[in-house]
Amino acid sequence: MSSAEINPPPSFSSDCPAAATTPALRRIEAREALLGGSLLIRRALPNGQKRMIGAWCFLDHAGPADVSAGGGMRVGPHPHTGLQTFSWLIEGEVLHRDSLGYEQILRPGQVNLMTAGRGISHSEESPDVRPDSLQLAQLWIALPDAKRHCEPAFEHHPVLPKHDQDGFTLTLLVGEAFSEKSPAKVYSPLVAIDITTDLAEAKTALPLRPEFEYGVLVLEGSATVCGELVEVGTLLDLGCGRTELTVNVARGARVLLIGGEPFDEEILLWWNYVGRTAEEISEYDRLWNETDHFGEVKNFDGTRLPSPPIPVGLKSPVK
Repeated sequence: MSSAEINPPPSFSSDCPAAATTPALRRIEAREALLGGSLLIRRALPNGQKRMIGAWCFLDHAGPADVSAGGGMRVGPHPHTGLQTFSWLIEGEVLHRDSLGYEQILRPGQVNLMTAGRGISHSEESPDVRPDSLQLAQLWIALPDAKRHCEPAFEHHPVLPKHDQDGFTLTLLVGEAFSEKSPAKVYSPLVAIDITTDLAEAKTALPLRPEFEYGVLVLEGSATVCGELVEVGTLLDLGCGRTELTVNVARGARVLLIGGEPFDEEILLWWNYVGRTAEEISEYDRLWNETDHFGEVKNFDGTRLPSPPIPVGLKSPVK
């Protein structure tokens, strides 16, 4: 998905309070925006309090939204560099097209993982015939320097490992947990788990890796996580050093847990690009606007997205 902000601010990974190196319980309110004029987006990462959790550098929760009328969701062709886009669908259907020639319908319980590398473009839209409701989480993963100029790639994962525990269903999106491994190919030590229950009351505990930093975003309902009540629209930063996650639910809920080893490279994220310097970002934008570097997304019946103006005075941080 493309950034929905009209004038997106640059996000330097070092330009916020230092990441917690011990267990934390820090509440971070997501920013709201409309994508395509109708789809409500809650942006939890990046923000002024927290730029990244491990290599996770972007986290949007979209919907639930009624997409029965009009064209539904339509995000025209747009570019990406230096990252992976990770789309986890909860309700509805999304049609993905990219400049590698892939066309893929994403359905509930499935993941699309696109590796931008040196550059790719793609579009996302509601199919002509579709369910009425749409809800998804999209995350971006910053690629380490050794991989960020790799050839672009696309993966679709229709089946992911699941584990039933204490009335919860745990779906392993990325990484390793409960003696299972996700098929999603990533390039940093990461984990992501969807935790859901329909029970009126349920509680459980999950083991955590103390060398990872973690965050929790409630996607539906509310949950008490590590003793802190969290509702939709709030990211709970858990810091590092934890060995256990406790989740207590009173009315049914869906919780997204993400984590990873702290990312030790400084990144610059602006619009849909991840780079290292302002000069790189400017060059990516020139390539998008003036060349065919990002390829062509075929069969999308609309125009590609123009990039917003690069902020005046965008500069790399002084070392």
